[in-house]
Amino acid sequence: MITLRPATLNDLGLLRHWDEQAHVIAADPNDDWAWETELGRTPDWREQWIAEWDGRAVGFLQVIDPAREESHYWGAVGPNLRAIDIWIGDAKDLGKGYGTAMMRLALARCFAEPSVTAVLVDPLVSNTRAHRFYDRLGFKRVERRRFGEDDCWVYRCDRAAWQRAHPPLKRVEGLPLP
Repeated sequence: MITLRPATLNDLGLLRHWDEQAHVIAADPNDDWAWETELGRTPDWREQWIAEWDGRAVGFLQVIDPAREESHYWGAVGPNLRAIDIWIGDAKDLGKGYGTAMMRLALARCFAEPSVTAVLVDPLVSNTRAHRFYDRLGFKRVERRRFGEDDCWVYRCDRAAWQRAHPPLKRVEGLPLP
């Protein structure tokens, strides 16, 4: 079973290792996550999680409020949205369903907040595997957009679509609901 726990400075070596993996670089080639700084910060607009399968770290998730995020990466966006970054750390863990389980937990967490109306993701245009992943989860492609040097598709999952596909959860294993 996938569980999520907060990412901490104790995960620095693990995250640096994952950042060096070819599939992670291919999906996110131009970002410096500044782990040394960011893992020590806990702004109220961001959550960072390590996903574990039976106690073994397999991936990373970040959930932000894009309207409040400090760098304004998403530009001018309305309120009541969330944006998610997700990756599997080691290539041997790709294609095993971990990402799907992670994203379902993250979406359940996002939509447990009654004010959240939609969730955004921004895979590279070249990352066709991610496009299929988001399509399967009910995201809709809404626009092509450049974020810095990255050519991306913006996908959106609206609350109504999520609720049709996933009846409300009372409890999510490994992740407290608000």
